[in-house]
Amino acid sequence: MGDRAEMRGPVTRRRRTTISGGGAAGTKQANGSRLHEAREKPPLCPAKVKANTSNGKVEREKGMQEQQSTHSPRKERSQVEDINERLSCHVLQESLLSSASGYSNYRGILNWCVIMLVLSNARLFLENLIKYGILVDPIQVVSLFLKDPYSWPAACLIIVSNVFIIATLHTERRLAVGTISETTGLILHFLNLASMLIFPSAIVLAVTSMTPVGGVFSLGIYTVLFLKLYSYKDTNRWCREIRQSQAKRLTRSNSCPSVARSNGSAVHAHVSYPGNLTHRDIYYFVFAPTLCYQLNFPRSPRIRKRFLMRRLFEMLFFMQLLVGLIQQWMVPTIQNSMKPFQEMDFSRMVERLLKLAVPNHLIWLIFFYWFFHSSMNFVAELLQFGDREFYRDWWNSETVTYFWANWNIPVHKWCLRHFYKPMLRTGINKFMAQTAVFLVSAFFHEYLVSVPLKMFRLWAFMGMMAQVPLAWFVGRFLNGNYGNAAVWISLIIGQPVAVLMYVHDYYVIHYGTTT
Repeated sequence: MGDRAEMRGPVTRRRRTTISGGGAAGTKQANGSRLHEAREKPPLCPAKVKANTSNGKVEREKGMQEQQSTHSPRKERSQVEDINERLSCHVLQESLLSSASGYSNYRGILNWCVIMLVLSNARLFLENLIKYGILVDPIQVVSLFLKDPYSWPAACLIIVSNVFIIATLHTERRLAVGTISETTGLILHFLNLASMLIFPSAIVLAVTSMTPVGGVFSLGIYTVLFLKLYSYKDTNRWCREIRQSQAKRLTRSNSCPSVARSNGSAVHAHVSYPGNLTHRDIYYFVFAPTLCYQLNFPRSPRIRKRFLMRRLFEMLFFMQLLVGLIQQWMVPTIQNSMKPFQEMDFSRMVERLLKLAVPNHLIWLIFFYWFFHSSMNFVAELLQFGDREFYRDWWNSETVTYFWANWNIPVHKWCLRHFYKPMLRTGINKFMAQTAVFLVSAFFHEYLVSVPLKMFRLWAFMGMMAQVPLAWFVGRFLNGNYGNAAVWISLIIGQPVAVLMYVHDYYVIHYGTTT
């Protein structure tokens, strides 16, 4: 038993070392007897060694065959494709500039157009500087608003507009409590709104110290207030109709709910009729960048100071740019255009018109960005007014009606809400309603031009009414890019025609000659 134990001991130890070590490194013993154990270890069978080596070779050959089998089809395909490319290099395809190709990446051409536009206008501006010198004069800008430094008729006229705002508010308060009837309230509103158009125009025509620019500015403020107070009247009337239809008796809240503050931002509470009939509410609406009144406007959570400062910088910069371009570029061109119009030289008139079209259109585009983006976003951010959709993609307009519906969203919303849809409810067809909208727009355009200039020529009125047949023609016969080009041409050419007409008549009436 002892001999068997001694014989088994080394054997079991050799198996452990072989399995755990897996090689010669695993045969190391603690007593330093590696040589003795190596002598006792039986040699491997030569047949097994040959079998192992042959198996390895077979596996390697199989792997190489698999790789060759996987790569050979790829090589064959690449060779076939190479041969096909050599034999045929043409396929069925359209040219890139063809409409059937579906190609739409014209970014390089757009960049080229911008560069050419900048270079051509730079040449014109340099030619203007060489011919006339520097004409920009800030003192002259002040004289456009004031003839006498001690007489400020435009500013006084704007201050008086508060009377009409207060009159509208108190009329609505009397209607809310029922002290006056709906008919009486309608008459009071009519008289108030009519006075807002007649009173300032009479002051502009009667006061000799009122300049044309001051008259345009003050009448523009009164026109905006007229549209706002008309919307204020209609909205409160709708609230009374809803209140009468839903319930017979409702308790009246004394004032507009207070505004709580949380973490420095205003938390605006919900307002219900007649709690909206307060001075704070109506004056917020007066200064808000919208013409349509509602009891609860969407409000932004806070005032973004960086956004506010960017818009303020844009307002100041583009205002100076507009004044400089008008003085340096437009005024000399208009003055040089008077003689061809007096002599009725048609070719020279067309040349002057095209020369005026470029600066006039550029100034109009800058004015659009200054007013509808910079100024209105500045006021909206200051008042935390949430609805910032002041314009849409009017530059992609393929019809005239799409342009007028998207370039001035506040006016479009007012016309749609308070004029167009009420006419449709009465049974008037869409074409007549659209024509009526253009008629009202033409009236206000003529009102804002003829009264400050103190002459009545109806050029602006006819220009706006000409949009009706133009809209029909473009919508009927021109589509896609052709319609968009027609809209751009009407904007680029139509405006300078009206400008030249009014300037010519103004010079003739006030100076007796156009030379």
